[in-house]
Order: sequence, then structure tokens, then C-alpha cells
Amino acid sequence: MAKAKPVELQNVSEPNLYRDMFPYTELPKVHFEDAVVPPAPPHEIWVTDTTFRDGQQARPPYTIQQIVEIFKLLTKLDNGSGIVRMSEFFVYSKKDREAVEKCQELGAKFPEVTSWIRAVKSDFKLVKDMNVPETGILTSCSDYHIYLKLHKDRRQALEQYLDVVRSALEHNIRPRCHFEDITRADFYGFVIPFAQELMKLRDESGLDIKIRLCDTMGYGVPWVHATLPRSIPKMVHAMVHLAGVPSELLEFHGHNDFHKVLINPATAWLYGCAGCNSSLLGIGERTGNSPLEAMVIEAAQLREAVNSGQTPDYQVITEIAKYFREVIGYQIPPNFPLVGRDFNTTRAGIHADGLLKSEEIYSAFDTRKILGRPAAVAITDKSGAAGIKHWIERHYNQDVAKDDPRLLAIRDKVEAEYETGRTTAVSDEEMHTWYAEAFDITNWGVPKDGKTS
Repeated sequence: MAKAKPVELQNVSEPNLYRDMFPYTELPKVHFEDAVVPPAPPHEIWVTDTTFRDGQQARPPYTIQQIVEIFKLLTKLDNGSGIVRMSEFFVYSKKDREAVEKCQELGAKFPEVTSWIRAVKSDFKLVKDMNVPETGILTSCSDYHIYLKLHKDRRQALEQYLDVVRSALEHNIRPRCHFEDITRADFYGFVIPFAQELMKLRDESGLDIKIRLCDTMGYGVPWVHATLPRSIPKMVHAMVHLAGVPSELLEFHGHNDFHKVLINPATAWLYGCAGCNSSLLGIGERTGNSPLEAMVIEAAQLREAVNSGQTPDYQVITEIAKYFREVIGYQIPPNFPLVGRDFNTTRAGIHADGLLKSEEIYSAFDTRKILGRPAAVAITDKSGAAGIKHWIERHYNQDVAKDDPRLLAIRDKVEAEYETGRTTAVSDEEMHTWYAEAFDITNWGVPKDGKTS
């Protein structure tokens, strides 16, 4: 990579709030231009985890045991592939630190245990005591944060951030600078000069310094013709080619305020950012973060060969969903992709008929093989005989014709329910009962003659 041309910090007296893009009393505006940048996907891509940091800012704190069990599931999902590269933890309370120690004791290669602190030296002592190889450091970079929140100017903020980074380097700890609110930041006036200073410290110390591109308010857009600071393609391109940051040291962190929490990190990957920071089930501040399980699946689609030659264990995604539902008591929306109870369940009779003829017609991939979740049919007034046939085949492995009188008897019961005003789907428990009655079975799946259905 050619050495980046130095860009000077612009220490303005008044904050640049980009009021033409962010009027606040109106919806944000996207500006476009003719200039574009080319895609440049890195050789490797991966996800990182913030379930125990950003994820805990949106829900009651996990217990120590829950953190350890979730961390074990992350390790099992990674399966030695390196796709789940690291996980970050708070280290402020005694409970936080105990959870870190217990996860460290597991000795897992992936994900690596790291921490997160503010850009103040008093926080850094906590990191030194925890013996972690890497720590995130909050280095807010928009004028909204520098001038309006921190009440500093750009030069003062820069020096404070660099001072804490130097402290990390002195103790042989990799710094990971979180460029908070980067999609409202002045790229040429602060972001690029700050990143270049970090790369100088990297060269001097011989230790890598990572940069997390934090789309804190979800303002980022995936369009290459959009302008900075909102364009994700131009953001990543600028960090690599203007600031001189290697792809493997860049990581994108998104929020879902405008429903772009999946497309934005995928776009960042395509334009040269190796890491995508994410949280299990997307649980995070306000509207949430990129769902880790979704980004693992997205990475598989973008990269045929996984980093180390090992393949993630995708069926662990189903285990994670079960743990959150049954142990933590988290209510996953039924139609939430990949992990929702009904994500691969159809209610339309015409779809069920298609599933009977070829599962590929209405199923995006083999959910049974990949996630351990066979395609399913929920019985409603729209299911018809085809839906009931699919339900019977799935639950009883029994081939039955759509015009079989026993099947039609179940269909009549379903239709009678809705004719009297029912609005909910028929439960599996009800279907098992009606199946037993129609097929003259004393025990579910076992006819009176003792032969299995």
C-alpha cells in the first residue's frame, strides 16, 4: 500500500453539524455526487461480538453464568474457523471482571476476549489488571460529540485520545479506537488526520492499532454515489487509501435506526473493511446492532472459502436461539430471520403445495441441514389440504393424499374454527389431537394396530 499523503487537522472554532444533511426537525438528507470508488473486498472477512458490551446496554444485565454459556456457544459456532474473531466485555464492576476471567479460563482461540473503556486513564488501570490483549477505547469523532458533549475542540480531543492510546501501547495492549458517530463526522477535518496519527503510533510501536467505524445513529448508507460522511463505500475507501489503515485493522459497527444494519456492514466488507461488529440477535442500544448470526450467514455467502479452512457450525445458531428463549426468557419475534420460531414456516396453502412438490420452491436454503430447522407449515384458514398434508408428513413421516377422507376431516375442523371467528393459527397440540382422532390413533403417531404411521 502506498504511503498516505498527510492530512492536517482542521481545528475549527465552531462545530460542523452538517445541517444540510441533518436538519433534525426534518428527516436526514442523503446527498449524491458523480464521484464513485471501486469495490475492494479484503482477502479475509470476519465478525466480532459486542453481546456483552453494546448488547447489555439494551436489556437487563446477563448473569455471570449466562455470559459464560453464551460465550461457549459463540466458540462452538465459530468451530475453529476464526469467523467469530473476538468478543468485547465491560470491566467496570466486580461481576464484569469475574465474567471475563471465567471466559478467559475456557482457553478458546476464538473468539478472543477483549475489553472496552472510555478514553480516560483511570479506566485504563482496569484493563491492565484484567490481562486482556486488546481493549476498545471510546474516541468520539463527530463535532456533535467533541464540541457539544465533551466541550472540547478537535485538537484537545485528538490529544486526549492519543494519550490513552500511548498508554495502551506502553503496556503492550492493542488499542481498538471506536470512532463514535463517524457518519456525522468531518472526514478531512478530523477523521483522516486522527487515523493517520494512529497509524504513526502503530509504526513507532510495532503494535497494531484497530479502528472501529461506528455508525452510532444508523445514518450510514450503502450507496457509492452518496457523499461523505454518510456513504459507507467512500468511508471505507477513505480510511484505507487516504488514512493508510490496512483492511484487517478496520471494523464496522452499525445501528438499525433506518433499517440498514445488515446491508451497511456487508457493504463495508465489499469495499475493504475486514471486520463487522455485531451482537447476538441484534440486541443493542436503541434499535440494536447487526445480528451476529445474520452476519455469519452473510459472510458465508460472500466468501466461499472460510478463513482457516474450517467451517462454522451453523446449527449452533439454532442452539443460541433456544438458549435465549428458554433460559434467558428473551422473546424473539416469531418471524425474525434465522432464529424466529416461524422464520421458515409458511401459512399459505399455495406455498405448502409448493413445499410438497419441491422444498426449494419456497425455502431459501436447506434449513434442516444447515440450521437443524426443517421447513414448516402453520395451519390457518389459508392452509387448505396441501398445508395439512405437509404438516402430517413433517410430524408423522406419513405420505397421505390430499383427497384422503381423514385429511379432509381435519381440514373441515380447521375451516369450522375460522368460520366461527377464530383469528389465530392452529397450534401443533390441536393438530396432534385432530390427527389422532381422524386417523384413529390412540397414541400420537402410533395406530391401534401397533404399527408406526
